[in-house]
Amino acid sequence: MIFAYPTEFPADEVERRVPDAATARTLVRERNPQLLELLAYRRERFASLIAARTDHPPIAGAEDAVLMAFCRLAFRHGTWGNDFHAYHNEGHIFEILGPRLERLIDAIGIGSLSLRDWFLLALFAAAHDLRQRETPQFAAGIGSNERASIEETFRILHTCGYSEARNAEVFIGIELMIAGSTFDARPPMPALELNSAEVVVESGGALAQKLDAKLDKHAPGWRADARIVHALDLTLIAADLDTANVAEAFSLFMASAERLCLEREMRSHRNPASAASALPMLNFLTSGQEHYFFDLHRFSSAQGRTAFAAAKQANIQPMRDLSRDLRAAVPAPGTGNEVLAAFHALAEKAH
Repeated sequence: MIFAYPTEFPADEVERRVPDAATARTLVRERNPQLLELLAYRRERFASLIAARTDHPPIAGAEDAVLMAFCRLAFRHGTWGNDFHAYHNEGHIFEILGPRLERLIDAIGIGSLSLRDWFLLALFAAAHDLRQRETPQFAAGIGSNERASIEETFRILHTCGYSEARNAEVFIGIELMIAGSTFDARPPMPALELNSAEVVVESGGALAQKLDAKLDKHAPGWRADARIVHALDLTLIAADLDTANVAEAFSLFMASAERLCLEREMRSHRNPASAASALPMLNFLTSGQEHYFFDLHRFSSAQGRTAFAAAKQANIQPMRDLSRDLRAAVPAPGTGNEVLAAFHALAEKAH
């Protein structure tokens, strides 16, 4: 690994439940065959790059890694398991791996990146949120969820036929990409369980934009390693894919805000039907979203700006209007569900 943080996130029950690619393929075929259809479609789109490749392992290994990560998140925090997270679940993999990556491909062209680069972006989509329940700790600015996800992804890659000796660029790339998805958190408030949902409005933005400075401190001389330099470029693209909800159709953007809000309430042990959720949900869906959209979020890569910047621009006025109107509609809400009802009505009106 590039960063010298301790290895301390061993395999859990979910990893043992999906130990290999064969298990993952069977599960996806039975439970979510749309993923196999998407991978087959992408294989066709990338046919010319696949035909020209010479590196190891075969393309099946790349697809297997995506499938394993998908299944593990579906069991750990998605619809297949018992710890459902409204935002960080297998649906988030689909929205990045599917329409967002497709928009990027259409915007910059298949030939703009290598096949390995496209695979790394797909693996990032599938693996960057694998762990969401680690105790908050930061090493080199990288969150514990992200560090655990990196370690698990390395184990997945080994299972799928990759090795650091033959495929160093893959391991370097995915380490930086997942590390860069960390949001740089402020010190937590005493009564608050800081987590990946809460961090969005408690932070200074994605670590990807500051990762060069972290590398200067923790891996001096990295600029002389072309593999790390290239991986950092990919990390900026990955960060843009991860946060491109700001560039979705406004109704989809607001739906993602609602999912993150509900996950935040769950992680903070609040029930949306209670009075305790009323102001936190109102603040998250107004001030929190404004802070994220206008202050924290910015595109990190030229490729991300090409693919998504115009669509974000189109959401500026609807974002301002909805926040203003939601504050006016529920100035003193009784419950979080009351906030959500007003939010739904306004988002539908904006649509």
